[in-house]
Amino acid sequence: MHALTSKDKRPVEDGLWQNCVSCEQPMFIAQFKENMKVCPHCDHHHRIGAKERLDQLFDRYTQVPGQEYLHDPLQFEDLKAYDRRLAQARRSEQDREALIVARASVQDQALIVACFDFTFIGGSMGIGVGHRFLQAVDLAVLEKKPLLCITASGGARMQEGVFSLMQMGKVSAAIARLKKHHLPYIVLLTDPTTGGVSASMATLGDVILAEPKALIGFTGPRVIEQTVRQKLPEGFQRSEFLMQAGLIDGIVHRHALREKLVSFLGLMSE
Repeated sequence: MHALTSKDKRPVEDGLWQNCVSCEQPMFIAQFKENMKVCPHCDHHHRIGAKERLDQLFDRYTQVPGQEYLHDPLQFEDLKAYDRRLAQARRSEQDREALIVARASVQDQALIVACFDFTFIGGSMGIGVGHRFLQAVDLAVLEKKPLLCITASGGARMQEGVFSLMQMGKVSAAIARLKKHHLPYIVLLTDPTTGGVSASMATLGDVILAEPKALIGFTGPRVIEQTVRQKLPEGFQRSEFLMQAGLIDGIVHRHALREKLVSFLGLMSE
C-alpha cells in the first residue's frame, strides 16, 4: 500500500466517496454516514443537520409546530432583500426557521429539545428563533421536563439588526424561569457556536457539553487579534481550549452522546 498523495485525495464524483474536510482522506459515504459522520481516519466530527442530530440522539421525537414571523423590520437588503432570502430559505427547508423544537425521549427519559439548524441562514438567531426558544421553555415548564439546547449558529441574524440582539436578553430571561422551576437546562455545543448565541443560551446551561474541536466563540480570531494586537494561543476558540479554561463541563465524542445525555438526565432528575 502506497501513501496517499494529493492526487489520490481529489474529490470523487461517482457519489460513493467523499473527502474528509480535515485530513482530506477519502471516505466511503455509506460507512461515513454509519459512523455518524465522524472521519474514520482522523476522528473529525463533520457538521450534521438538525434532523440527523435528532435521529442520532433520541429513540423518539415529535416536532412542535411554531409560529412563523415573516416581517422584515429594517427592510434590509444586501445581495438580495431579506424578505426574499427568508422566503427562499423557507421554501428549501421544511422547518422554516433556524430552530427546531421537539418533544423527545431517550431510554425512557423524556425531555424538550431546542435544536439549531445551521442550514437555515447559518442557524442565525432572529425574532423567530427567540420566539421558538421561548416556546421550548414554556413547554418544559408546563410539562415539568428538562430542556436540552443543541447549538449550531453563526450568531445573531444581522438582517434584523438590534431586534436580533434583543433576543439575547429574551432567551436569558427564559432560562432563568427554568432555574426558578428547578428544571435542568443542558447545552450541547457543536461546530460552530458563535456570536449572540454563544453569549446567551449556549453558555447558561446547568451542564455545558461540547463535541471535539468544535468552534465556540463570540467573534472571529482575526478580529480579536486586530483588537488586542496579540497572537492568540494555539487552538483558541476550540472546545478543548475552552474546557481547560473552565467554560464547558465536558467534551463528548458523538458516539457517546446518547449515553452521556441519559446519565446527566438521570442524575439531574433525582
